[in-house]
Amino acid sequence: QVQLVESGGGLVQAGGSLRLSCEASGSIFSILAMGWYRQAPGKQRELVAVISSSGETDYGNSVKGRFTISSDIAKNTVWLQMNSLKPEDTAVYYCNLIHGGVHVEGQGTQVTVSS
Repeated sequence: QVQLVESGGGLVQAGGSLRLSCEASGSIFSILAMGWYRQAPGKQRELVAVISSSGETDYGNSVKGRFTISSDIAKNTVWLQMNSLKPEDTAVYYCNLIHGGVHVEGQGTQVTVSS
């Protein structure tokens, strides 16, 4: 069984920064990708950022230029650096892992951006 432990969420003022971390543990096979999704109240879950095992990245349009995803696949860890945060970034952020054809999602960490 695989577990994802997320950290780094919290309350920040608009224009501020936060750094989310996610570490995977357990029976992990070949990692294909790790990434982050988010869901705000009353809204659909959306892609924030994803990084493949080869280092290729993809970002949701609303965060391009402000957020940066990075990873250490050998340590089963992914980070999300969030800069220039806006109130509309407020959401629960979920870490995701795809390994050996299996998709695992963490419990989520709350990010709240005040105006």
